Amino acid sequence: MIYESLLLLAVLFIASFIFHLVFRNPDSSFFKSAHQFYLLLVMGTYFIWFWTHGGQTLAMQTWKLRLTTATGDGLNLKQGITRYLYAVVGISLFGFGIFWALFDRDHQFLHDRLAGTRIINVT
Repeated sequence: MIYESLLLLAVLFIASFIFHLVFRNPDSSFFKSAHQFYLLLVMGTYFIWFWTHGGQTLAMQTWKLRLTTATGDGLNLKQGITRYLYAVVGISLFGFGIFWALFDRDHQFLHDRLAGTRIINVT
């Protein structure tokens, strides 16, 4: 997760730079909310694209992990969006969706359990 965060930080830095070039009025009351929503969309695009095109983000490729459906198939767009939205909600609730894995019988995150996905080792 730390490696994924570092990669995502670089993506968000570039996305924020572009956003600030386009919208030059950071004092606007609309600016902060629009910027946060934009970054949420950028993160969603990053994760969903990788999950639906091979099942692995760059960090997952390094650690030899793959995201699949519960039946072992690749994710489609709807499943990727569903997992992302569940993950955002679960992480926003003080990381509850992540800590869920400590108590889950299969050690799955809450968003994986709800979305019908699972992370597997690729050997």
